[in-house]
Amino acid sequence: MKAWLLNGFGLDNLVLGDTPTPTPKKGELLVKVGAVSLNFRDKAIVDGIYEPHLVPKPLIPVSDAAGTVVAVGEGATKFEVGDRVNSHLYSTWIDADPLPDAPAHCIGMPLPGGLAEYMILHEDRVARAPANMTDAEAATLPIAALTAWYALVDFANVQPGQTVLVQGTGGVSIFAVQIAKALGARVIITSSRKENLERAAALGADDLVNYRSHPKWEDEVLRLTAGKGADLVLDVAGGDGLNQSVQAARAGGAIAQIGFLTGQTANLDIMPVIFRQTTIRGIAVGTLKAFERMNVFLENHAIKPVIDTIYPFAQAREAYEHLARGAFGKVVINVA
Repeated sequence: MKAWLLNGFGLDNLVLGDTPTPTPKKGELLVKVGAVSLNFRDKAIVDGIYEPHLVPKPLIPVSDAAGTVVAVGEGATKFEVGDRVNSHLYSTWIDADPLPDAPAHCIGMPLPGGLAEYMILHEDRVARAPANMTDAEAATLPIAALTAWYALVDFANVQPGQTVLVQGTGGVSIFAVQIAKALGARVIITSSRKENLERAAALGADDLVNYRSHPKWEDEVLRLTAGKGADLVLDVAGGDGLNQSVQAARAGGAIAQIGFLTGQTANLDIMPVIFRQTTIRGIAVGTLKAFERMNVFLENHAIKPVIDTIYPFAQAREAYEHLARGAFGKVVINVA
C-alpha cells in the first residue's frame, strides 16, 4: 500500500512510499482510509517536539482517520465489512478515569496512524462514524471534536446560561463554539484576526475579543462579563498565557488546559490560583464512550465540522504547511 512515512524529524523526512498492507489479527479490523485530519499534535510529532524519544522510525503518522471496514480478523463481530468507523486516539481508554499508560497506545504515535491507504484498528477501540457525515467530515472528530466535548461536558458539565471562553479559531476551538452554543452557553472567543472572529460569530459566538487590539484580553473578558469572568476557559495556547486564563475565569471557575501552541512550560503565578480557587484540568482528548455520546449529540443537533481546506493524498506535506500557517477549523487530507 501507499503510505506517508516519517523517517526522521522535519517535514523533509516525511516521504510517500510503499509498505506492506497489514493483515487484521484476532479482534482487529482492516480499514480502507477515506480521509484524515491534522492536529497540532501531528505537526509537533513531525517537528520532533512531542515526546520525540517515543517516536518509532519509520512511522505512519496522523491519529485522526475515518474509513470503511474491508476485512475483519478472527473473532471480530462488532463491525462488518462495509461499516464506516473512526479511529480513537487513546485507543485503550474506553471509559472512566484516564489510564496511566494511555499514551503508549496512541494512534499515530507510537502506534501506526492513518496517513496510508489502509490501517489496522481493534474493534473494541473504534467509534462508528456518523451516518450524516462524509469521511472528510468524520475524520475531524477524534481529537478536535472529542477534546472540546470532553472539556465542556465530561469535565465542566456546562449548563445553559453559563459563559465559556474559547481561545483561537483552530479545530478544537471551532468545535467548542458549536457544541457550547448547542448546550445553551454564552461563548466568548479570542483571535488576532478580525475575519476569523466574524466567521466565529456566524457560527454562534456571542462576544469577540481581538487580542491584538486587547493584549490584556483577560480584562476585556472581565468587562464583557461585568467583572465576573468565564465559568470555563478552554486554553489552547499554554505557556505563560495561562496566567491570563486564570484572571479571565470567574472565582471558583475552571480552566481546561488543552494545548501548548505558545509553550509546554509556564511561569504560573500561584497566588491568583489560590485566591480565585481556580480548577485547572489537563484535557487529553477523551474516552471512547464520550466519543460515542458526542456523535449522537452532533447528529441530533445537526452540527457539521468546519473544514478549512481538503488536500489530496499526494499533497500531505502542503497540508502540514497549511496547518503551520494557521487554519479556521480543520485541515483534511483525502486518502481514498
